[in-house]
Amino acid sequence: MEVFVQQLINGLTLGSIYGLIAIGYTMVFGIIGMVNFAHGDVFMLSAFIALIFFMLISAWLGAGLIVLALFFVLILAMFFTSLWNWTIERVAYRPLRGSFRLAPLISAIGMSIFLMNFVQVVQGPRNKPIPPMLNKSILLIDSATYPVSISYKQIIIIVSTVVLLAAFWFIVQKTSLGRAQRACEQDRKMASLLGIDVDRTISITFVMGAALAAVAGVMYLVLYGVVSFHDGFVPGVKAFTAAVLGGIGSLPGAVLGGLLIGLIEVMWSAYFTIDYKDVAAFCILAVVLVFMPSGILGRPEVEKV
Repeated sequence: MEVFVQQLINGLTLGSIYGLIAIGYTMVFGIIGMVNFAHGDVFMLSAFIALIFFMLISAWLGAGLIVLALFFVLILAMFFTSLWNWTIERVAYRPLRGSFRLAPLISAIGMSIFLMNFVQVVQGPRNKPIPPMLNKSILLIDSATYPVSISYKQIIIIVSTVVLLAAFWFIVQKTSLGRAQRACEQDRKMASLLGIDVDRTISITFVMGAALAAVAGVMYLVLYGVVSFHDGFVPGVKAFTAAVLGGIGSLPGAVLGGLLIGLIEVMWSAYFTIDYKDVAAFCILAVVLVFMPSGILGRPEVEKV
């Protein structure tokens, strides 16, 4: 039981990071119907941005103000990552929006390769570590054989995911921006005829997705303490899998899918073998999509004739 509880905490922590990345996928796909395969590398880029600013700010503030340094790092990482994604949308995606359906997908794959190689050239191929932080933990089960604890950084990651999900759900459901996004999701041409600035709405959606990816990048850096230029592909694919599993287009579904992928990955590694943890996650996805093609919380597509 102690092992199960500890792995449950670890799975929820990892799944929270996947869920934050998955929201960016599901928001973009919901509005323009495009899978932004560069989103995982935007997440990786945000981790490097956070790394650079953390080194600069911690050297300025000193080692005693780690929490304050992390707050500034989070704000700066969200700003610069959003700026990057806004530029990517303007340069690589918007000119191809009216083209055939595969053109934006090919552009997204090319942008993913560009970002990965750009970071490799600028930062080098080696892993970039940061000093360990927030390692203090709360003991939940005081067992002589297997004590169960939850660290402060795990609490921060889980709570941040819940708060951000609630905030973005409120924005999408209750604000004028959210109404514009939902209108663009239903019919972009009709939304433009009704006075909605479609280009601006799509750009803001990319910015929102990048901001969440930046939060995930900072949390990933804090959790593991190291980042590399190839850390965007696998988390990005798993986050996209989470978005499909939860129901593409549903914000709670994206987070739910991320939590499930994280739990499956961690539980499989704990009780079976770590070599097949990714295979197990994708097998569960295949089984769910066979019986629930629209995902767990997704809405079935209705074809108008």
